[in-house]
Amino acid sequence: MDRPCATALTLVAAVLLSGPEAHAAEAATAPLVSRPSPAIQGIVSEISAERIEATIRKLVSFGTRHTLSDPGSDTRGIGAARRWIRSEMERHSKESGGRLRVELDEFTADPGPRIPAPTRIVNVVATLPGVSEISRETVYVVSGHYDSICSDPLDATCDAPGADDDASGTAVVLELARVLSRHTFEATIVFLAVAGEEQGLVGSTHWAKSAAEKKLRIAGMFTNDIVGASRGEDGRATTHVRLFAEGVPAGKEMPPELSTLVATGGENDSPSRQLARAVRELAEANVPLFPVKVIYRRDRYLRGGDHAPFLNAGFPALRFTEPVEDYRHQHQTVREESGVQYGDLPEFLDFAFAANVARVNAAALAGLASAPASPEGVEIETVVLENDTTLHWSANREGDLAGYRIVWRETTSPFWEHAMDVGNVTRATVRGVSKDNVVFGVQAVDRDGNRSPAVFPRPFRPPPKKP
Repeated sequence: MDRPCATALTLVAAVLLSGPEAHAAEAATAPLVSRPSPAIQGIVSEISAERIEATIRKLVSFGTRHTLSDPGSDTRGIGAARRWIRSEMERHSKESGGRLRVELDEFTADPGPRIPAPTRIVNVVATLPGVSEISRETVYVVSGHYDSICSDPLDATCDAPGADDDASGTAVVLELARVLSRHTFEATIVFLAVAGEEQGLVGSTHWAKSAAEKKLRIAGMFTNDIVGASRGEDGRATTHVRLFAEGVPAGKEMPPELSTLVATGGENDSPSRQLARAVRELAEANVPLFPVKVIYRRDRYLRGGDHAPFLNAGFPALRFTEPVEDYRHQHQTVREESGVQYGDLPEFLDFAFAANVARVNAAALAGLASAPASPEGVEIETVVLENDTTLHWSANREGDLAGYRIVWRETTSPFWEHAMDVGNVTRATVRGVSKDNVVFGVQAVDRDGNRSPAVFPRPFRPPPKKP
């Protein structure tokens, strides 16, 4: 099938010029309007709530998936669950004509607070290589963790069904692998089922560190963790999903690029937040009845997920989580007290909700993996005092590149408000809009309309001329 077209936008000020520079006569102020992509909507329509339910119930059937549980049993424990997940990925590969490359990422974890002895950890990895020689080096990763725990994090024998945390996320990843492997994309997509999350993000930390050592070009990572329930303790129904996006990372020395980001008012424009904006736009256009609520935090208070090791390794990464968690059904030994049922059981899930989370993931991955890479070397010129704004950037290498789009918004606005297509140039001026008053970004656009996440510009001032 044709490659998916990313969300189209109604242009508020557009020029399509060739040559070294494009100029806008006057920038308008109308809002952007998103339009759906028939190709992406076709992919979204293939997601099955029934398959997601069947996967969750199968994972629950292993009794426990505790990382320290029996790895050798064929019916119970972490080993049985992992072998079944691998078999499912291999089946999806066969059904897609061998497009998925399925492998295991195995290592021995050292003892720690939740690992009393050296323990074998196994991640299941399925890779869908991109079809473009240039773009296949760009990688998008989507993950869920297949391990589970009950009330005592060191009890490896108790029943720990883990239906929501995180059979739901693992089921989303398996469904995405089934659907997306039947299509082709410019960039590479990795479907990752990790273990050891409940023991301290052990599996994802190993894979993210390995990716950094291999210098993989990971343009975005999503983890799906606790994405199966639409009601909290109060019974209130919800119809959206949370997407956590970190701004400036805390607790470590800030590299020069982040220092520049903060110094120029771009603390809300980290690569992860640019990625979240792109995800929201693609979801808004192609899964319109299931909003994505972007939350500008790394994660919930005092909690963590498998996107954190990717952030720590320097990759843009996001977390999908249901809106209102019911803590009676997380990390709880299955029991009944005072008429209240505790335990992470399938009967508390909403499989249609989980399917909608999968649809948002599918729309985002399809759009992003079909788009050009984000432009490099994006800079905003600070040469003279003026009320216009000039930006420049390095040329992309994709053969189907149509050009570039400049986007901007008020400094108090969370999402892009205006756009200007400038054609296939590497320098452009926005007339009548001062860089002092708004936030700018630059996106690359291909001939099908697919757009990269925006890039926040660094300030540029030419060095003084030598006498």
